[in-house]
Amino acid sequence: MVDEPFYAAYLAETGSDHPMRDAVLASQNNDATEVAKSLMSPELEPIFYQKHMTHHMLSDWPLAWMEEVQNVFLIRHPARVVASYAAKREAPTLDDIGFVQQAQIMKRVDNPIVVDASDIRLDPAAMLQRLCEALGIPWTDDMLHWPAGGHASDGVGAAHWYGAVHRSTGFAGPEGLLPEVIGPLAKLVDAAMPHYEAMAAHKIT
Repeated sequence: MVDEPFYAAYLAETGSDHPMRDAVLASQNNDATEVAKSLMSPELEPIFYQKHMTHHMLSDWPLAWMEEVQNVFLIRHPARVVASYAAKREAPTLDDIGFVQQAQIMKRVDNPIVVDASDIRLDPAAMLQRLCEALGIPWTDDMLHWPAGGHASDGVGAAHWYGAVHRSTGFAGPEGLLPEVIGPLAKLVDAAMPHYEAMAAHKIT
C-alpha cells in the first residue's frame, strides 16, 4: 500500500504552501517520473493498493501507468469536500479540491469504477461487496472494521489530515444534510458540481 505518492513531487513542482510541507518534501521522492515508475514495479504484489489525490497528479506528468492498473474513483458531493477541506486549510481553490482533475483522469482509463462516499456510508457492507465484485477480489466482513490509530503506510501528512480516520474503528452512519457553505465557498461548490455529476453518472449502485 502507498499513500499519496505524488504529494512531495506536487509540492516541489507547484510551490504550494500546504501544512507540513517541509516534512512531506523530506519524506518522499520529489521526482514525478521516478514515482510513476515505482507504481508499476514488477516487484509489487498482485494486489497493491495505491491511494492518490488527483490534484497531486499534474496533467503533464507521466500517467500512462494508470492504463495498466484497475482504477477506482471515490467521489463525494462538493459541498462536503469543500466544507471538510476548508476546516483544515483556508481559502481552497477549484484546483485544490481535485474535481476537474479527477474527471479528466477518469476519461483516460477504460471501464473506470466509481463509488460515491455517501453510498458507502449508507450501506458499507453492500457497497464494498459490489466494489470487490467489480475488482474481482474476495469480500470479507473484516473490511468493515479496523483498529484505531494510523496505518504503517500513512504519509507524514496524516498527522494533519487524518485525525478523524485515526480515531475511527469502522464506518460512521449515513451522512446527514449537506453542510451549508456561503460566499466564495458556495461558488466553489457550484464550479465543482458539473464534474461531480459527470462522474456520478457512472457510479456503482
